[in-house]
Amino acid sequence: MAINYVCRHCRTFLGSIQKSDVTEMQLGLHSLTPAERRDIIAYDSDGEITVKVTCGYCKEALDNNPELSLLASPLQ
Repeated sequence: MAINYVCRHCRTFLGSIQKSDVTEMQLGLHSLTPAERRDIIAYDSDGEITVKVTCGYCKEALDNNPELSLLASPLQ
């Protein structure tokens, strides 16, 4: 089982955790609301997990241009 981190805006692969014994608490995912979980975490049929986060490039672009957050796909 892998936990893959991908930018939610540009879809850049940011990294992966290959440990099968890592917990949601260790990852900080335990504090998400059910709605946040549906938006941020995706499970596939192979048991892999994809966590959608914001990469540094996209964060900087959104910080400098907040109007981009109004677009459905601002940084693709």
